[in-house]
Amino acid sequence: MLSDCGNDDESSFSNRLERDIAAACRVGGYLVLGAALPGQSFRRAVRLDTRTRCSCKSVAHMNLFRLLKPYLELPEHANIVRPLEIVQRGENAETFVFFDFSPSLDLHGLLRQQKRLRESMAVVYFRQIVSAVAHCHENLVVVRDLKLQKFVFSGDDRSELKLAGLDDAIVLEKPSDDLLTDKHGCPAYVSPEILQTNSGTYSGRAADIWSLGVMLYTMLLGKYPFYDASPSNLFNLIREGHYDLPSSLSPLAKSLICSMLRQDPSKRLTAWAILQHPWFFRQDAPGSPTIRGKTGVDQMVPEPITYGDTTSMFT
Repeated sequence: MLSDCGNDDESSFSNRLERDIAAACRVGGYLVLGAALPGQSFRRAVRLDTRTRCSCKSVAHMNLFRLLKPYLELPEHANIVRPLEIVQRGENAETFVFFDFSPSLDLHGLLRQQKRLRESMAVVYFRQIVSAVAHCHENLVVVRDLKLQKFVFSGDDRSELKLAGLDDAIVLEKPSDDLLTDKHGCPAYVSPEILQTNSGTYSGRAADIWSLGVMLYTMLLGKYPFYDASPSNLFNLIREGHYDLPSSLSPLAKSLICSMLRQDPSKRLTAWAILQHPWFFRQDAPGSPTIRGKTGVDQMVPEPITYGDTTSMFT
């Protein structure tokens, strides 16, 4: 019997195993199953000696150091996935990197199911998210492209999240200099300073904080703070910075969201300062979350906004 390393039950995993078996291949001491999951770059895998589930990502050998560099800079953290082993198939062939989690439901998927989260539940999840980002920032890693899909559940009870993948991360050279020049990110989460045509550089850490603000807003309200099917209209909304804070949100939640979605990057809270915000010390924050039912909820988190290659849109 396979041990529980993901959040799927044994029967659902067995069903996937049957569907993927035709595409399965053995790589070293692992069995790699099928193609990557929709919206994810990881593939399911099984470690054969322990029969535990894990994940893998295949990369060209020339790109291996670029993929692993952020992990090499980061001490271990409970809410960030870690590489287990690197296996190369032949000289100059693709290389497989195996990770210590099984690809499963991500936070965006949960919101698609539940529509939005109670604040008492969001506190538990968002504390883990910000803790992972703060750990990265403290160790000179800017995450970039932060979004709900990057955080996956690591257990059946859906109480623990992990930042799954640092593919887009940048390792800084100096603690005091986090200025970046390349404009990169998911359109719905991108910060206004990245969209400024006359902006040569921007703070990588501050851009991550803006994305955290978008994430919390979406978790609590079931919709993005800025949304339009047209990329140009979406970017105009982000530049203007106007969004609704309905009365259903607590004053503390409104305060925290506003502290992250400030137009001026220098006025946004740091990740460590966010963790000290009073919202995290609500008296109704439980030790483990309970999921809000669908009754009375009229919002729906949309599918991720994709416009293909968005690099040219940010210039």
